[in-house]
Amino acid sequence: MASPSLPSQIVEFNCKVMEEKLKSLGLKVNHHDDNIRFLKSEINAIEDSCIDLAIKLGNYHSSAAAVANNDTSAQEAEQRTVQSILDQEKTAAAIICQMKVRYHESASKMPLMKNILGFVATLGKVNDDNLSRLFAEYLGRDNMIALVCKTSDGVNGLEKYDKDGIIDKSSGIHGLCRSVGKFLDGRFTVFCLENLRPFSGDVNIHDPQRRLILHRPRLPGGECPPGFLGFAVNMIHLDRAHLSCLTASGHGLRETLFYSLFSHLQVYKTRADIQRALPLINDGAVSLDGGILKPNGSFCLGDSKNLEVKFPVSIEVSSSPENIVEMEEQIKLKNWQKERLLEDMKREEDLLKQVKELYSKQKQELMDYLTRPELTQTPHDSPTIPSPATPGSNPFGAKSSQKRRH
Repeated sequence: MASPSLPSQIVEFNCKVMEEKLKSLGLKVNHHDDNIRFLKSEINAIEDSCIDLAIKLGNYHSSAAAVANNDTSAQEAEQRTVQSILDQEKTAAAIICQMKVRYHESASKMPLMKNILGFVATLGKVNDDNLSRLFAEYLGRDNMIALVCKTSDGVNGLEKYDKDGIIDKSSGIHGLCRSVGKFLDGRFTVFCLENLRPFSGDVNIHDPQRRLILHRPRLPGGECPPGFLGFAVNMIHLDRAHLSCLTASGHGLRETLFYSLFSHLQVYKTRADIQRALPLINDGAVSLDGGILKPNGSFCLGDSKNLEVKFPVSIEVSSSPENIVEMEEQIKLKNWQKERLLEDMKREEDLLKQVKELYSKQKQELMDYLTRPELTQTPHDSPTIPSPATPGSNPFGAKSSQKRRH
């Protein structure tokens, strides 16, 4: 025997009630999702701050250790780098270096020399000899001893050609060779600051070093990969004189020269950390234990080379012990805040799971109701059903009340 059909208005009312419950649960799902996203962003911000503080602490301890061990001064470190360039005989860098050493201040007034800012190796420092070796090996000797000119006029002045395109050995840098009794052999690299495409993002104007604001790599859960220390371009220390060196468009050395050399090169603690973070690395990576991953995806294996030219190591202790204690306390506080946020996020995830289960259950109830056999039959009686606007109102109308009086 077929089940009696229900009046369409009753069906409509019941469907509306269930749909309202479903909608309410959907809003709760969105609410918990939003809370979890917010908590994740707060946790990421805390992790970023902890990484920055950890890098600063590492720089301090490395510098302090160097000072305690009576390492050479910053000036001596620079002189050592200059000497290593002078040792690269028959190179453009060695010739320019010799001109500066021999003629001192008068060399900087020469038309050819006036536009040369320096060499890649002398325009930046690092706080650790290991990083100096890593970065130099990553860039290679030709880039490390490359000349850096301010404008394209400076580049054009380095070399002249005759009508057949043959180099004029009597002018430009080739002409200087004669004055110092040297011979330039082979090609050499020159960077022109005004021709380099600058970093398109923002610079941290509150940072004395004007480091670039770069987005750290993130795992699917939002956290930084283990062992990530930062970006190489922001680990280069610039002297005050070099910080004030700007192109006509207002871009500094970090945004032009060093960004073009390192781009988003990531620095990790170990090779194993690089391997785990491979999906998050686009522009190469290096690790403190000697790992080098090139931007094209190739690994550099084997023993490290005995590098001739490296970045000078800056051993200046930039922070006072009082600031270090404050930074250590900040790290403790931020780790405590992170733990509290993780607890909040766990509660939100549990609530989200419960609401999603209720939502699925309510949705299934609605589907089951709509597929009941009696709803597919044509109703014989369709009484008028007033909207249940007020609590206690009779949803079945006056006809139902009359039947109760009988």
